Amino acid sequence: MENKGPIRCVVLDDEYLAVKLISGYVQRTIGLALALSTTNANEALAIIQQGQADLIFLDVQMPDITGIELMHLTRNDNIKVILITAYAQYALDGYEYDIVDYLLKPITYERFILAVNKAKARLHSSSQQHIAQDFLFIKTEYRLQKVALNSIMYLEALGDYIAFHTTGGKILSLERMKNRSELLPQKNFLRIHKSYIINIDHISFIERGRVVINKEYLPVGETFKETVRAKLGI
Repeated sequence: MENKGPIRCVVLDDEYLAVKLISGYVQRTIGLALALSTTNANEALAIIQQGQADLIFLDVQMPDITGIELMHLTRNDNIKVILITAYAQYALDGYEYDIVDYLLKPITYERFILAVNKAKARLHSSSQQHIAQDFLFIKTEYRLQKVALNSIMYLEALGDYIAFHTTGGKILSLERMKNRSELLPQKNFLRIHKSYIINIDHISFIERGRVVINKEYLPVGETFKETVRAKLGI
């Protein structure tokens, strides 16, 4: 998101009254704009995948596509998520997807604003991190190593480490894949598995559900298949 206008919000809940309440909160809050309020998950998914939203207020339990399933489908669309739920235990599942916050029903305006402020900070941070840079710094054991983005073929999660497989060799860094994925430009990098993020410019070919880069066959995780197909147009 570029910091040039209001944060475009989608409100999705299968309860009409909840949609009406959160939409009203959005409309009365400076810095927010209501892009869509709906009880239809497919409508929300279309808006997100068209790049017309920055933040979604997302119900966990819905009849057609659950909030967790929708996060699967949009995890590479660079949208921030605030979960809406009546049950706190369901919200905990969302932290695997690096959600901003969760709102426990019934939702007060004061609690809504706290979540929105977190989202603003995250969106501003993402904007700063994605300003037209063609390199990144990778923290190794003793140094910060500057690496050109186009030299990175893919990233591999190895326990508490990430292996950056580059055209110049492998670099190990003590960090989490989830944190690093936010710093990579979505245009070029795509998460295909809980253990792999690839640079799509380095794909040699795709065979039997595996992506081949530099003669390495990388699996596509079941939960990532729809996102991969949409991103690569296959």
